[in-house]
Amino acid sequence: MLRVAVLVSGGGTNLQAIIDAVKDGTITNTELVAVISNNANAYALTRAKENGIEALCISPKDYADRADFHKALLEKINELTNTIMEIVLAGYLVKIPEEMVHQYSHRIINIHPSLIPSFCGVGYYGLHVHEAVLEKGVKVTGATVHYVDEGMDTGEIIAQKPVMVEEGD
Repeated sequence: MLRVAVLVSGGGTNLQAIIDAVKDGTITNTELVAVISNNANAYALTRAKENGIEALCISPKDYADRADFHKALLEKINELTNTIMEIVLAGYLVKIPEEMVHQYSHRIINIHPSLIPSFCGVGYYGLHVHEAVLEKGVKVTGATVHYVDEGMDTGEIIAQKPVMVEEGD
C-alpha cells in the first residue's frame, strides 16, 4: 500500500480530488495518512479532518526564521517516514527545502496547473496561471505532474494533460 502525505496551502481542491479518487477506487492501493499546510486557516485541513486524515499546520509564521521553519517541516516529514512513502504537493505555495528534496529524491511530486515549461516558476500557481493563460490568448493549457527538485517547477515531468481553452472560458 502506498502511503501518502499531501502538502497544501489553501482550499484543497486538488486534495479533495485525490481523496475522492482514493475513495472511489480510481486511485488504488493508496492511503492518505497526513495533510500538512503552511496556513492554519487552509480549508484543506478541514477537508482532511472530515475524511479521517491527520491534519497538521507547520507555518513559517510560527518560527523565528525560514531555516527554523524548514527544520520543523523536515522533522515532521522524517517523523512520518515510518508511515509515508510519497509526498504530494497539491497547491503548496512554499519552496521545499533543498535538504528535503535531496533526502526524498523522486518521492516528492507536484501538481502544477499548466503544461510546464509554460506558466511556471515563482508566482505561477492556481488562478495566476489561469489569468495568464486567458490574458495571453493561449488556446491549449493543462496540468503537469512532476518530481520536485531544487528549482521551482523544474523537476522531471511524470505526466501532462492538455486542456483546450474554449470561447468564453
